Amino acid sequence: MSSVSTRPSDVPTPTSGFATLGVPAALVKSLSRQGITEPFPIQTATMPDALAGRDVLGRAQTGSGKTLAFGLPMIARLTDKTARRNHPLGLVLVPTRELAMQVVDTLAPLAQAVGLDVRLVAGGMPYSRQIEALRRGVEILVATPGRLVDLIQQGNCNLSDVEISVLDEADHMADLGFLPVVTELLEQVRPDGQRLLFSATLDNGIDKLVKRFLTDPVNHSTEEATASVSTMDHHLLLVHPEDKAAVTAQIAAREGRTILFVRTKHGADRLASTLARQGVAAGSLHGGKTQAARTKALDAFRAGRVPVLVATDVAARGIHVDDVSLVVHVDPPGEHKDYLHRAGRTARAGESGTVVTLVLPHQQRDVDLMTTRAGVTPERTKVRPGATELFTVTGARTPSGIPVIEPAEPGSARRTGRPPRSGGYKGGGYQGKGAQAAGRGPSSGQGSSRTR
Repeated sequence: MSSVSTRPSDVPTPTSGFATLGVPAALVKSLSRQGITEPFPIQTATMPDALAGRDVLGRAQTGSGKTLAFGLPMIARLTDKTARRNHPLGLVLVPTRELAMQVVDTLAPLAQAVGLDVRLVAGGMPYSRQIEALRRGVEILVATPGRLVDLIQQGNCNLSDVEISVLDEADHMADLGFLPVVTELLEQVRPDGQRLLFSATLDNGIDKLVKRFLTDPVNHSTEEATASVSTMDHHLLLVHPEDKAAVTAQIAAREGRTILFVRTKHGADRLASTLARQGVAAGSLHGGKTQAARTKALDAFRAGRVPVLVATDVAARGIHVDDVSLVVHVDPPGEHKDYLHRAGRTARAGESGTVVTLVLPHQQRDVDLMTTRAGVTPERTKVRPGATELFTVTGARTPSGIPVIEPAEPGSARRTGRPPRSGGYKGGGYQGKGAQAAGRGPSSGQGSSRTR
């Protein structure tokens, strides 16, 4: 394998449209029906080479439009081909079930427009449906590594026909320890096939993967591995330990879609329950939940029935929802990479967003070092519950105090009139009781969840 060549990523311009990039008319029409008419920078940069059959190394953050950047060329190049029983033609490897589902949701309608089938293979879901789909023949398979290896070992899938392989969020694959399995899988696809690899960084062994499996790849990089300073506002809110519970509750009670990050799965569940008792509809997402529970929580969050999601770092990469206007580090992350992953849940698809870190006095030094490594210079503000500054930065407001019993279908949320029980989420320093008054914030509305 030869070394990576480099090509400028700023031409053609993002306003040139999908058709001028070489995307077939049928796919351009399908995109138009979804209201997608202009490509993002990573799409503009990579698609001409990917459509031409080149191996591509794309470096871009989550939320930059990578799904269409690899999905459109794959669908275009496989059009008019039919997969044999148990032999997919295209393979997309992703690190998490949630991301796999998002990729399928994005690519399935486009593939259907040209007569191709896209299917999901991931853990936590029934084997029977996945086996049956493979037996009927699947042109494009979106898979998590573990489940795919299981199906191959059972004789239900064979990768020898795979012409195009995609490795999405390769750096997260490395973080989760999947690279040996990924290597095993890539060794089974056609040796003369096309490989597309997307990653925010090239550390933790990703560079070795590139050298081993990509042939004369074109390297396109649209962003450095730092948090966006053009579309994100970054803030450190300096709080007293006794005020943290009330400040968190008031932020969560704001209008708009909000994600709160904490350190542990038990802490996520406790904080979501505490907020619900104070009148804030909140769900939790972490690795300890069943797939059905995780899917339900994400669906409720996307639909706006539950405007607040409390999540752990394990789940951070699996949350791909547009119009998240605020990300809050209730527990500051331990590393700058975790800060970037969490922050990447907002300011997606060209939108703007705000990232807030709640900082206790003893955490200030570590947080300063972390944000410096993340390439961020946040604004610092000391806040108390009900402070004007808290409203200005986050849109915080007073929780209703009417406990939310169960997030129900739109228009039918069930509540009780019992006063809220006091309580505290003690994981990660969230301590205290209740919530004090804060100013009311303007409504920011709801949004879509399309992954591009």
